[in-house]
Amino acid sequence: MEFLDPRGVPSRAIEPYALTAALEGGDTVALFANGFPDSASFLEHVETSLSKELPGVNFLRLDKGNASALASDEHLSTIAESCSAVVAAYGH
Repeated sequence: MEFLDPRGVPSRAIEPYALTAALEGGDTVALFANGFPDSASFLEHVETSLSKELPGVNFLRLDKGNASALASDEHLSTIAESCSAVVAAYGH
């Protein structure tokens, strides 16, 4: 019997993910649910995990409410004005 690796060979060089946010106590992270079922619930678990790693960091929960809609101007301005980083979640 032969087992085959289902992953294809990359056609481009793999680029490391380099975006970071140096978060400190008092900073706020937006947790932005896309409106699919369980996206907000998933972000509750993300918040629990991140709060252990980032003591003193605040979290702001946002939810589009409709997965097919674009993020509203209100959501975007809230994130831009009051958050140092954002985590977006896609549920299903």
